[in-house]
Amino acid sequence: MKAVYLEAPGVIYMKEIEMPESKPGYALIKVKAASICGSDVGAFRGNNVLVTYPRILGHEVAGEIVEIGPNDNGLKPGDRVILDPYVYCGKCYPCSIGRTNCCENLEVLGVHRDGGMAEYFSHPDHLLHKVPEGIDWDLVPLAEPLTISLHSIHRAGLKAGEHITIIGAGPIGLVAALAAIEYGAVPILIDVLDERLDYAKTLGISNTINSSKTDALQAIKDLTLGVMSQAVVEASGSNQAIRATLDYVSYAGRIVFTGWPKADTELPTALITKKELDLRGSRTSAGEFQEALELILKSKVDVGATISKRVAFDELAQAVVDQSTTPEKYLKIISVF
Repeated sequence: MKAVYLEAPGVIYMKEIEMPESKPGYALIKVKAASICGSDVGAFRGNNVLVTYPRILGHEVAGEIVEIGPNDNGLKPGDRVILDPYVYCGKCYPCSIGRTNCCENLEVLGVHRDGGMAEYFSHPDHLLHKVPEGIDWDLVPLAEPLTISLHSIHRAGLKAGEHITIIGAGPIGLVAALAAIEYGAVPILIDVLDERLDYAKTLGISNTINSSKTDALQAIKDLTLGVMSQAVVEASGSNQAIRATLDYVSYAGRIVFTGWPKADTELPTALITKKELDLRGSRTSAGEFQEALELILKSKVDVGATISKRVAFDELAQAVVDQSTTPEKYLKIISVF
């Protein structure tokens, strides 16, 4: 079978590999759709220190079960499923309290172990979620990034009527803003690219700020009548943006860090104490797949709005190169096999 093979940083191509074998506790899946994530691009560029090479990419993956043994989820051959790509140990402290996304021994598809950009894939059966009929294949993989957006606003404890400032209008930030609207909150989306902010407005996100051209602090103050945002989600990984979250947030507010910065950020702890802020990390997701699938099924969050390009399976390797070379052109590139 064919797979998207990342031999080393900057060296990617389609490769013939052996079919996966069936084994107890795993399901054999005929992959039907996959989308490219920023972490795939980071692996290609070689700037993700967690990636080992060579590596088959892909963690936003969906398909149809070909073979599966007895399982607790009632899954059977022919079922449409999406993969939960975060393989946890089930034994460490975080796992014992249901925080499997921050398992001490977490292995992520396409990073620590081979991913699912292949014609067939074998995955633990307890990490498969049945996809309801009515969701097109090109939307199914996008439930995974939606879970990350949902996890960030869950970590923020977002409530209806609150303002939430989201920094970064990439796929995660954009979808988080759409989910916030569904939650009855008022998103304020910040980025430095007018193209992304203009596009966000067409999707119903009316409060947008280009922080490279506008005083974002004053703009948020005006929009919130001086209160500032009760919740702030940082989804860009920019050190400057991380620092700015403390200014954008209200007194007694909540800040969630979901972007991955390349270096540490110095924060004024006196301001954290003065405002009595809650600062939380948000890594991947845990328990959000069913909600994500339901939101997509009922067209409550338009994940399809993040699709910039559709490619054939044989074009996926080149698509990773294209997204790395001109990231400003793409939100999501997706392939339906």
